[in-house]
Amino acid sequence: MRRRSPGLVAAAIAGYAFLYIPLVIVVVYSFNDSRLNAEWVGFTLGWYDKLFHNEGMLVAAGNSLLIGLVASLVSTVLGTMAGVALYRYPTRLLTVLVLAPIAIPEILMGVSLLIFFVLLNFTLGLVSVALAHIAFCIGFVAIVVRSRLAGMDESLTEAARDCGATPWQAFRYVTLPLIMPGVVAGALMAFTLSIDDFVITFFTAGAGTVTLPLQIYSMIKVAVTPEVNAVSTLLMLLTLALIIVASRLSPSFLRSDRE
Repeated sequence: MRRRSPGLVAAAIAGYAFLYIPLVIVVVYSFNDSRLNAEWVGFTLGWYDKLFHNEGMLVAAGNSLLIGLVASLVSTVLGTMAGVALYRYPTRLLTVLVLAPIAIPEILMGVSLLIFFVLLNFTLGLVSVALAHIAFCIGFVAIVVRSRLAGMDESLTEAARDCGATPWQAFRYVTLPLIMPGVVAGALMAFTLSIDDFVITFFTAGAGTVTLPLQIYSMIKVAVTPEVNAVSTLLMLLTLALIIVASRLSPSFLRSDRE
């Protein structure tokens, strides 16, 4: 066993503290019985009760869930096909086309999609946001599926073909069940990215269309109240739960992403 450097341990602790202490503060102050976040007054669940009776927040949450479900469903289908294509036909052009939305900055993608919708004279709203999220999430699903395919025993598919199965039958009955954990993990990842996205949504939502991140942004323009802390806590818990499930379904995704 190698001895750990005290300086390295201290740097790691400081880094994790910088990342997670603000999140802990948000969670704790969502139960604060005061409208101000300056000091702790007492424990209360009133802000969560107020949150669930806030009609604007409920509408925004419903829009985010609808967009997230549609974006994750469509991007999973297209991303799975893209992942299979990347694995079967690993050309440089195809790799660039599939992975470009991941590499480019979100603000650039949001501006380019806005210009694209304007050129098409497409009305901005829930549909435009869903289309933008689909374009953004396909690459992430493709990476997960391709990683799952890389760990699959290809001889099983070849055996199915030798037994007379067509390419579609071999994919449906052999390949797809084997990569299904990766497909589900990609769907969860796409849903998480969609429901949390602010930058792309900001450019493609249009007037009158509100999602949960946009609603939170409009609320913090005045002040960060415990109600904002409450909705942020719920959103954070949902995101963490989906990420944990996705990582357990496809641990190879995390390894490939680091590599």
